Amino acid sequence: MTPQTHVIGDPIAQSKSPLIHSFWLKKLGIAGEYSSTQIRVGELADYLNKGRADANWTGCNVTMPHKQAILEQLDTLDPLAAKLGAVNTVVRQEDGTLKGFNTDAGGFLEPLSSVFEEKHLFRMARILGTGGAARAIIAALADHGFILVVAGRDPEKARAILDELAPNGEHHAVPLAHFAQPTDFAFDDRDQCLDLVINASPLGMHGNPPLEFDWSHAPPGSIAYDIVTSPLDTAFLQDASAAGHPTINGYAMLIGQAAIAFERFFGQAPPREFDDELMELLAR
Repeated sequence: MTPQTHVIGDPIAQSKSPLIHSFWLKKLGIAGEYSSTQIRVGELADYLNKGRADANWTGCNVTMPHKQAILEQLDTLDPLAAKLGAVNTVVRQEDGTLKGFNTDAGGFLEPLSSVFEEKHLFRMARILGTGGAARAIIAALADHGFILVVAGRDPEKARAILDELAPNGEHHAVPLAHFAQPTDFAFDDRDQCLDLVINASPLGMHGNPPLEFDWSHAPPGSIAYDIVTSPLDTAFLQDASAAGHPTINGYAMLIGQAAIAFERFFGQAPPREFDDELMELLAR
């Protein structure tokens, strides 16, 4: 048996997942295959039924536009995927049933693990965006004791997401434009505090409008985290670095969520000691 796994979506040619998973398979010497497959709307049920019947098919990663539509096609859902209402990883079980997972939250949190090991008197995150990735990030950070400020074009949508996924805590919903103009707000002493500023939107990505964020809204020492991967060094991160903030780019989350899926597909943790080499391949 040769385990076979795909990433599905429409379009799909832009996906970096085959490169990541194939890199790890080669490093580990696993005789498995991971490739991209274009699945259009209306083809999803047939694709999954073929997977159920194929003992070599271990599952698939799922990208747009299927992350929500696939829910009704699966036999079981991991609790987090059910909570978020989106699946990006499907794993074929031994009995041929299909279980859906969402690895966005775990992938997002991974590069912050060392920071979370520290004790903080206060944790706050400013999250820019209200899409699927933002939902996962909101749920993840609420579980880690953050006060959340969610900014979106539609503040009512931001408020609804907070009420759904983070009902406990004094969280705030604001218009995205709130952060566009400079502020002279005097931040208090941020010693033993953790502040994050996260672009969880497609703004700033190639082909999309820029993200307008003025870094006077970020307390000193805030970590800037952009989930956009094209370009990798976004204007958001460049401006953050120029203002003296540490940064995390989109490949960190991309690799983190792929690592969770890889272990579910192939039964082994990926060899993370080669992350620098993998980063270089992704950047080409």
